[in-house]
Amino acid sequence: MKRLPIILLLLAALAPARASYLLIPMDEHQKNHLKAYGIAYWTLERDAEVTWLLNYRGGTFMTKYAEAIERQCKLRGVSYEVIADGQSTAILSQIAEPSVNMDAVKLQKAPRIAVYSPKNKLPWDDAVTLVLTYAEIPYDVVYDEEVIAGVLPMYDWLHLHHEDFTGQYGKFWANYRNQQWYQEDVRTQEAMAHKLGFTKVSQLKLAVAHKIRDFVMGGGFLFAMCSAPDSYDIALAAEGVDICDVMFDGDPPQPDAQQRLDFSKTFAFKDFRLSMNPSEYEVSSIDINQQQRGRIVNEKNDFFTLFEFSAKWDWVPTMLTQNHTRIIHGFMGQTTAFRREYVKSGAVILAENKELGEVRYLHGDYGKGTWTFLGGHDPEDYRHFVGDPPTDLSLYPNSPGYRLILNNILFPAAKKEKHKT
Repeated sequence: MKRLPIILLLLAALAPARASYLLIPMDEHQKNHLKAYGIAYWTLERDAEVTWLLNYRGGTFMTKYAEAIERQCKLRGVSYEVIADGQSTAILSQIAEPSVNMDAVKLQKAPRIAVYSPKNKLPWDDAVTLVLTYAEIPYDVVYDEEVIAGVLPMYDWLHLHHEDFTGQYGKFWANYRNQQWYQEDVRTQEAMAHKLGFTKVSQLKLAVAHKIRDFVMGGGFLFAMCSAPDSYDIALAAEGVDICDVMFDGDPPQPDAQQRLDFSKTFAFKDFRLSMNPSEYEVSSIDINQQQRGRIVNEKNDFFTLFEFSAKWDWVPTMLTQNHTRIIHGFMGQTTAFRREYVKSGAVILAENKELGEVRYLHGDYGKGTWTFLGGHDPEDYRHFVGDPPTDLSLYPNSPGYRLILNNILFPAAKKEKHKT
């Protein structure tokens, strides 16, 4: 009988400690990486703090345990682990070791998200809206009228839909000018330009580009894919210069348009040459495209590599490149990749195909805000043609390419003053 208290003490020591943290792993053990970001966002919406463990198990999320969060994980099919307070302390201690390339970043507030997208239906989808919907992350759609009216300061993060800010309607004229959707798009955009007091669509798009520039300068986070990154910078560089041919705006371009470009106004690109041929499905020399620019690579061998950064010193690019693999399968778009020689020296290259000389993923600061440009149209549809159906993301819940988009969604939730720079 005297030995009974000792046995009870041993049993108590072996019993599992009271659970106090919920870990959402983002390595190969995660069943649904994309919906895991939605869980992190859902948690932030409810004023609970999330810790992003950079480079720990693929960029794992950790938060204080709550039954409601666990329930959401179960409902959405997201893998999770319930751990004790001592385990979370041990993880944070491991991450804090100077010799380990990891860091812990606090996410504190769900960012307000806007997607710049036309109201009229066009025969292509958008990867960002697809993944936001799949991950169950809410967003608002804004377009030219709202942007000109000044709504952008209401938001933290803005995505630019597949767009042509030069006023050339995506250079679709050569192949699709007789299609009803193209003609309707031209009519809609011209009507909006006139409604808002502009003579040409190119003038409206430049005014929108300036509103977006001011949004970033004031502290906003900009993310753009496909044709938006290069056409946006071209619009900024071509301020006050007519680069559109007759079929786009009713009069010919200025003969010296190339010489009048001002690269000091752009975010990411410099020294590029305009494509003045209205029949060429390109707006400039920035893009490396298989059809137009001699990009020769087999789909099975088309990959790009995420750079590795110092998590404790370069936590921003580290956050943007979190993934369960460093090698990402390539995917094409109207703008597939950026030629390295046209990238400004101040931009941070996040991913590239070194063998092909392609930059795929870029990031930089502008004023108090940041911009991030990603080449390609759909990470899980190698060649997404006009009229193709949207990708069913339930077939790709662990897509590393779509994870790059979602890294950017959570980026504004981190507060820089809280972390090492």
